[in-house]
Amino acid sequence: MYKSFSMELAGRTLTVDVNRVAKQANGAAFMHYGDTTVLSTATASDKPRDGIDFFPLSVEYEEKLYSVGKIPGGFNKREGKASENAILTSRVIDRPMRPLFPKDYRNDVTLNNMVMSVDPECRPELVAMLGAAIATCISDIPFDGPCAMTQVGMIDGEFIINPSQAQWKQGDLNLTVASTREKVIMIEAGANEIPEAKMIEAIYKAHEINQEIIKFIDTIVAECGKAKHSYESCAIPEELFAAIKEIVTPEQMEEAVFTDDKQTREENIRQITEKLEEAFADNEEWLAVLGEAVYQYQKKTVRKMILKDHKRPDGREITQIRPLAAEVDLIPRVHGSAMFTRGQTQICNVCTLAPLSEQQKLDGLDENEVSKRYMHHYNFPSYSVGETKPSRGPGRREIGHGALAERALVPVLPSEEEFPYAIRTVSETFESNGSTSMASTCASCMSLMAAGVPIKKMVAGISCGLVTGDSDDDFVLLTDIQGLEDFFGDMDFKVTGTTDGITAIQMDIKIHGLTRPIVEGAIARCREARLFIMDTCMKPAISEPRKEVGKYAPKIDQISIDPQKIGDVVGKQGCVINKIIEETGVKIDISEEGNVAICGTDKEMIEKAKSIIKSIVTDIEPGQVITGKVVRIMPFGAFVELKPKKDGMIHISRLSDKRVEKVEDVVNIGDMVTVKVLDVDKMGKISLSMKPGDLAKKESEN
Repeated sequence: MYKSFSMELAGRTLTVDVNRVAKQANGAAFMHYGDTTVLSTATASDKPRDGIDFFPLSVEYEEKLYSVGKIPGGFNKREGKASENAILTSRVIDRPMRPLFPKDYRNDVTLNNMVMSVDPECRPELVAMLGAAIATCISDIPFDGPCAMTQVGMIDGEFIINPSQAQWKQGDLNLTVASTREKVIMIEAGANEIPEAKMIEAIYKAHEINQEIIKFIDTIVAECGKAKHSYESCAIPEELFAAIKEIVTPEQMEEAVFTDDKQTREENIRQITEKLEEAFADNEEWLAVLGEAVYQYQKKTVRKMILKDHKRPDGREITQIRPLAAEVDLIPRVHGSAMFTRGQTQICNVCTLAPLSEQQKLDGLDENEVSKRYMHHYNFPSYSVGETKPSRGPGRREIGHGALAERALVPVLPSEEEFPYAIRTVSETFESNGSTSMASTCASCMSLMAAGVPIKKMVAGISCGLVTGDSDDDFVLLTDIQGLEDFFGDMDFKVTGTTDGITAIQMDIKIHGLTRPIVEGAIARCREARLFIMDTCMKPAISEPRKEVGKYAPKIDQISIDPQKIGDVVGKQGCVINKIIEETGVKIDISEEGNVAICGTDKEMIEKAKSIIKSIVTDIEPGQVITGKVVRIMPFGAFVELKPKKDGMIHISRLSDKRVEKVEDVVNIGDMVTVKVLDVDKMGKISLSMKPGDLAKKESEN
């Protein structure tokens, strides 16, 4: 028999079935929220993985398309590579869970979340987050939980707890908050310039609800939880630390790490490691863990320097940002480019514009997300950190960083009506030493402006770090953390925004949560820093979007037509529209609403195509003067094509004010002529005139 537990959560019933399915997993939770169903499992290997110095945690979020009644597209009709949304969801689940596992645990752990049914009112991502936490808590895997997650949306200034898919898409806030019993452990947000105070209010509203969910998880664990299994600790022997300190004193280690040049510091540590390897050459047990021991020695040294002495490894003040530089138009012939440098972190961003038909199509579980107009892609080559490694395409880190910078800029982009382009920006990491995602945000903002994208406001981003002591009140916040401070610190708190508010947040921590003063302090510190970056670095390089798109960018003009006349423009089997494209060399996209986008590099050809389309959809009425092509000649007159599939006839008597003996004396097939519409009868036959007298009457009337 299985056990079922339920609670009311944001107006809907959350139900957890335990021991109903997947009984061979260490822990399994069969989750139901509305009609959304997710199977979350937690499994661990029996023994630690050999030869590693990290905790091998894998988090999977599997989107099954049968959950929304779809068959996967493409040739192979099975779910394949994880979607971008699945990867990002896996990362959001990973970030609050990872710090709660023991630091010396080396057993492989996999948290799998399989979406089996989707209710549009209950987002499956949230259900998976809760399911992963519950499955781990009730398992025998060592875990210092529980943790809980809540999502907050905002429409018309009102918070919505665990919004539906439609509310998530339409609202001004997409906030996910994870909490332990007392503290916030993870924040992920996208926002339409939400003021800092409002964001903090939303975070702690979610935190309150998380406490109710934790009480619910406690009841499940009390009844169904397994005893946590023992494991082989991989902690470094204290005797090794003592021996290392005799050879390399704390003062010597401090001198080794106290530099603003990453390569110099790495060389210093390499020499120290070689010295220790020689000293411990006869002790194989110590040699096996020496790398981890040196790492921890560095960590303790850096943390002590920052926390006790307020000294940063590169000599900066606690609130000081590394040297900044920015420039635009670095790359010729592209549509827009910019480079942003902060210390030893350097990003070059390139912007490409294309017709809306080039926007990315999405085949996922959310019916409200079918396409993406703005794409930000992030690349992190090995040379950026002085390493050699073959490129195997973007990994989860690259996708996550790209999505964060993308989320940061979406709120300031112009609407499709204002700017009918699909937009892609690509951030190439030239050099990396901390917070490349925030540098990508700054670089992509400038690149968009250089490309002539009329963004509403400038956006900048910065990362805030943290080093904590023995108590909640003992901490130091660090503005603009470099790689070393990220590795050895407790937090990477990234915030992007305009002068008016926040557009994105991503918080990654290594401890069991943050107090409210730390969260508020980090958000305030990030605001100061991003305003400084905009004023002193970005604005001097480019202060506003260019008025026009670049020379090499496609030009797009838009007109609206009666949807009922779309068929006239397209023609049978596309014959009319294809002829226009052939004549002008433009690209034409027509929406169901009758919005016509004409794209090309030659403004003259765009105007020609626009004129042809206008002539097609404009009804022909008596009195109009039109230019058309002579397509047929008869003894009694000439036929003129006024628009595709629509001809009018000039009677021989109307070809000239003088008597005409032969039609060919005045016009020939292929001639472009200006005519006046005399009459359109009930059958749609059109009578035309070329007589100068008739044309002159029209001109005098005007």
